[in-house]
Amino acid sequence: MLNIFSNLTRKIANEVVDKAIERIARDQYTENLFEMVPIAKKVGPINLMEIVMRSAKGVPPGRPLGSHIRFSPWEKLLFNPVHLDRFPTPEDVSISTSVTIGKNAKKPLTLSIPLMIAGMSFGGALSKSAKISLAKAASMIGTATNTGEAGLMREEREAAHVLIGQYNRGGWLNTPEKYKQLDAIEIQLGQGAQGSTPQRTAAKNIGEDYREVYGLREGEDSQIRSRLPGVDTKEQFIALVQELKADTGVPVGLKIAATHHLEKELQIAVEAGVDFITVDGAEGGTHASPPTLEDDLGLPTLFAVSRASKFLARQGLKGEISLIATGGLVTPGDCLKAMALGADAVYLGTAVMMALVGDQMTKTLPFEPPTSLVVYNAKITDALDIDRGAKNVFNLLNAMTKEMEQVCYSLGRTSLTDVSQADMCTLDPFLSIASGIELGYVSPDDQQAFFNQFHLTQHANKMNMPAHEPPSTTRQQEEQHLN
Repeated sequence: MLNIFSNLTRKIANEVVDKAIERIARDQYTENLFEMVPIAKKVGPINLMEIVMRSAKGVPPGRPLGSHIRFSPWEKLLFNPVHLDRFPTPEDVSISTSVTIGKNAKKPLTLSIPLMIAGMSFGGALSKSAKISLAKAASMIGTATNTGEAGLMREEREAAHVLIGQYNRGGWLNTPEKYKQLDAIEIQLGQGAQGSTPQRTAAKNIGEDYREVYGLREGEDSQIRSRLPGVDTKEQFIALVQELKADTGVPVGLKIAATHHLEKELQIAVEAGVDFITVDGAEGGTHASPPTLEDDLGLPTLFAVSRASKFLARQGLKGEISLIATGGLVTPGDCLKAMALGADAVYLGTAVMMALVGDQMTKTLPFEPPTSLVVYNAKITDALDIDRGAKNVFNLLNAMTKEMEQVCYSLGRTSLTDVSQADMCTLDPFLSIASGIELGYVSPDDQQAFFNQFHLTQHANKMNMPAHEPPSTTRQQEEQHLN
């Protein structure tokens, strides 16, 4: 019986495929489904589908989990193993993985690992069960989880040993009775996937538990403003930071979308006396955001971390103000490279979300996306096994930390926080110039000579002249060319 059914299925499939190939080979483009191939190649399959989504609804499509474009060229950075010049770390020496956030605060935050769970809000993004699961995972491994832009959810507070809360633009966590229950306060002024753009959730999509945590009236929309309520000047921001520090004693930090105006923003944060700074790169994820905000706004995480670290060093504040990197960091290598560039810790969002659903995604496939298990108001959030999800996230963070430790042995380092820019090289000359990391295919002694020739070549190419011309002749030729 099974063979008969199998043969019948194969015969039908063969007939369908034959007919399809005949049509594709015979029909002109105006009648041919193959016309979608050159269109998709021209505009890209994602852009093509989002054009269709915009045309169907007349509103921006809410794309989940951030931009699909990987702006930060982490793959162009490589670590430098050592053998004789400096010896590898002996195998019986433990690698320190702990990190302290806000060391100058009255109550600094010390974590077992430098990997933290990023701000993903209950209601605005995730279901209650997903938030509890993430909090349990963080507690199991000794790190922090973040409330995201939400109110204080009792169940999350109880499950999280270390909870960082976002003092947010919606105002839902901004009262002393709430923020005094936190282990650190992150003033959220923006994020990589949305900048400081306002957002609104309609009351029809808000359930009773959501209203309770946010303190909303029935029928009231929830709104994230573009500005923090009560903060319209830098003096007001400075006063807020000082008030929160005095009220709580816990580390008080600032989270912003990474921007080309980065140093100007950080200067104000320094004047305010923040204990930590979180820069969210353009690759940052979110529950849902219009594609233009995700793809066309912000500064890539790699350059944001590099610039922020250099800024703090110039101010003499490296190590005094903690730097937290987030946005598109998904592998242990990404995270350790961000730390080598100057980050003290890293927030993970998309990676922990995928771990959370991990082996439970079979409950959704093939008819629903895996995130249906964890997104607020999704179809099957009740099917999420909280403890199983927590174990999956614990396993991910544990495995990532161990991989970072393994790299440390090869670098001759004994602590994740000791890995520095000098432990890396790059394969990209422009990245080398921007970051100060040495170029991997040129010996350290020849770097300066290489870049002297490199700049000359770039100039010659720009002026369409031979690269070997000496500078004086080049200038002469340039003048002739211009004349």
